[in-house]
Amino acid sequence: MTDDLSDRTIFLTGGTSGFGRVAAVDLAQGGATVAVVGRDESKGATLTEQSNDLPGTIAFHQADLASQSTVRSLAATVKHEYDQIDVLAHNAGLSAGSRRESPDGIEITLAVNHLAPYLLTYELLDHLRDAPDPRVVVTASDIHRRATLDLDDLQLTDEYDSLDAYARSKLANIAFTVELDDRLPDDSAVTVNCVHPGFVPSTELFREASLRTRLLVRIAGLVPGVATSKQEAAERLQSLLVEPRYGSMSGQYIGNDGPVDPAPEATNQAVRRRLWRMSAELVGITPDWPTSSTN
Repeated sequence: MTDDLSDRTIFLTGGTSGFGRVAAVDLAQGGATVAVVGRDESKGATLTEQSNDLPGTIAFHQADLASQSTVRSLAATVKHEYDQIDVLAHNAGLSAGSRRESPDGIEITLAVNHLAPYLLTYELLDHLRDAPDPRVVVTASDIHRRATLDLDDLQLTDEYDSLDAYARSKLANIAFTVELDDRLPDDSAVTVNCVHPGFVPSTELFREASLRTRLLVRIAGLVPGVATSKQEAAERLQSLLVEPRYGSMSGQYIGNDGPVDPAPEATNQAVRRRLWRMSAELVGITPDWPTSSTN
């Protein structure tokens, strides 16, 4: 990782627990200004206190990303408090144990894991454009390979399975990454990539998942060579945020050792374009973005 990050402002969702929290502290240790988003105010307060003795700073922004009005309010706060951001990192994730809906009436896993990054990027893309090395980074997962996007039942109203809902959201993350890269103007300096951080059973991601899913995660975590530590996952995420090599590539799915091919559905043009249009409709914006001026 780049040693001196004192000139970087990094916006990081999902930074109050798990490997996101480790990444936030490491980035502040490098001198970065890290704007961390989370739901738990006490965890946020502890994190900001922890950063008091670090070269950089961590500022906490409390937000429930399931709510679109909250996402918009968060974006307005960021634009007011930061002259620009260098990196927009979508790391927040949720795996719900049963089907429930967001305040906007959208299946909660889709709302948090896919639509929040989609809407936040729409709202904040202009705030990235003038940065010297602007990046959008999305935390995806190799679990996407077990999923298929049923675009006729995107919100899993017919038959709900928590692990399937999570896998579909990660597939949507990669399709969003590829489609955004395709839509960015040729002269845009903004890069967009997504990362598989590894299988990290020690995070709180599956805290709301079914007992069956939590047991499977626990068992898998005991298999030698399968699990990834929070520190290792944090380092993989950080590499996309700050390493020079990832400032010169875009539209990539990054695995353990660099770019890898995702499942074919993630790059299927018809699938990702339809998902883009459906996402725009679900959050109430035009699908004709990004343009030279997003909003």
